[in-house]
Amino acid sequence: MAAIRAAPRLDAPTVDDLRANWNAFTASFKPAADIVFSAEIADTVPVEWTDAPDVRHDRVILYFHGGGYSIGSVASYRSFVGRLSRAAGMRALSVEYRLAPEHPFPAAVEDCVAAYRWLIENYVAAEHVVLAGDSAGGGLAFATAALAREQGLPCAGAIVAISPSTDLAREGASVRERAHLDPIVNLEATTAHAARYLGQTDPKTPLASPLYADLHGLPPTLVMVGTSEMLFDDAAGIADKAERAGVDVELDVWEDMIHIWPFFADVLPEGVEAIEKIGRFMQAKLG
Repeated sequence: MAAIRAAPRLDAPTVDDLRANWNAFTASFKPAADIVFSAEIADTVPVEWTDAPDVRHDRVILYFHGGGYSIGSVASYRSFVGRLSRAAGMRALSVEYRLAPEHPFPAAVEDCVAAYRWLIENYVAAEHVVLAGDSAGGGLAFATAALAREQGLPCAGAIVAISPSTDLAREGASVRERAHLDPIVNLEATTAHAARYLGQTDPKTPLASPLYADLHGLPPTLVMVGTSEMLFDDAAGIADKAERAGVDVELDVWEDMIHIWPFFADVLPEGVEAIEKIGRFMQAKLG
């Protein structure tokens, strides 16, 4: 946990500083040598295939990285997504969606849906796709499912949301009550990220904050969150709303874990355990 607490907090003076700090920190997380990466363009959206050895190609994890819609990249998530591909026994497709403030809402979710459409039109059936992401990417997993439904696309087979950011209005009590426990994010930083992404958009717009979206008809869903997360209520709240909407949802709460702890599997045993559990969930739901 000491190595994680040395991670750069996401509140540097400028977006360029934030991105540089994050990229420098994540450069130490090296993917396993036997993981194969290959770039492609999904319609107009850059994507990257991740293949652990002997994985199925008829099942796909469509992965949306975290970073407050402002930072993060496919490259910075290679180690994590490689672990996920291996644990689930299926290939992954990571989406290089456009970032704010250069590309504010709804650019990110539009890119994610474009990648989903391309994937199910060219590679696998929708029911064989898991929409997955962490933090902002967890929010994008829900938003992608909702927008895909609006556009008449078939439903994915499952959703996995790790420490999801689902309420850019930041109305959950945990943003104040648990902020001191979380070394990764704080209210000032997350508010700044939200402002960059939203521009003049209402923070309760459903596709920006899926806590306010219609969740009826979503596929089986796993929401993972730690008790030391500032955004705990974002995760618990959307799991509760999904359950009330009739979704088969599991809220998996990990004691003392911090924001996006599975991402830190290179240095955190609980991260490894979480990824293994995610892999089992994906296998069970996609068959």
